[in-house]
Amino acid sequence: CISGYYGFDNFGDEAILKILVDNLKKLDNVSEITVFSSSPDKTSNEHKVKSVQTFNIKEIIKKLKETDCLISGGGSLLQDVTSAKSLLYYLFIIYIAQFFKKRTIVFAQGIGPINNIFLRLLTMNILKKVNFISVRDDNSLSLLKKYNINAIKCSDPVWNTEVEKLQYTGKTGIQLRSFNCVDDKFLYNLAENINQYYANKEIVILSLQNKIDLEICNKFKEILTQINPNINANVIENTSNNKVINDITNCDEIIAMRYHACLIAIKAGVKLLPLSYDIKVETIAKEFGLNYINLINYRFL
Repeated sequence: CISGYYGFDNFGDEAILKILVDNLKKLDNVSEITVFSSSPDKTSNEHKVKSVQTFNIKEIIKKLKETDCLISGGGSLLQDVTSAKSLLYYLFIIYIAQFFKKRTIVFAQGIGPINNIFLRLLTMNILKKVNFISVRDDNSLSLLKKYNINAIKCSDPVWNTEVEKLQYTGKTGIQLRSFNCVDDKFLYNLAENINQYYANKEIVILSLQNKIDLEICNKFKEILTQINPNINANVIENTSNNKVINDITNCDEIIAMRYHACLIAIKAGVKLLPLSYDIKVETIAKEFGLNYINLINYRFL
């Protein structure tokens, strides 16, 4: 069984799931894969696996009782910045598998931040009983080490995605997502800078998860065209993982918030300015020696 943020049309998580499923299918001792997904029919059709609705707890418990192994991840599942409820959900899945004495694996995750002390202790107590843990960054490794939990550091699975950088296209990418620090002041500031430096280029505003990104992307386009009615700017929606990869690699440079947008840009050699709304984005920027803007305390030069 595989548990994660699947079926929500999030580019990064769907890319992780594809890589994970493709590699599991190569193993001789794996006869059946079940993914817990918000869109089970879509997940089942795309990946040729069985799938159970994310919040169908009765069916999930049944599957965990029947399975040999639970894989939790990858991505940033075990953190309470997005939601304490989501953290408790993913911990519950691991706990139920442990209750049935099944092998449990935490796969290529970023652990934390977990700001609530009770939730942090609960998380560490459950992780101590996990059979194998791999994390994708040093901060996660250090956090687990603090609680005497063994783990190894691995690369994010999306690094295995094949990408090819195209030649000069005249496109500048802006990839945004909704978040509490992305307010009108920031959007106007960003738009003024884009108009100042890139008004002669085609501006592509990328939505990687339409439910979360699309509204803020459309709002940014409106602000940009208010500043310069003649600027060539278009919002591009996510319709498939391959399209997202092509949209990013088609840019000459990109300003990006999402971790996996930054990852694909780095892998393809696209000039990148990360906008850090989360420690994972700051981490990847520092790892590759990139200048970045901290959205919690930003200013444009």
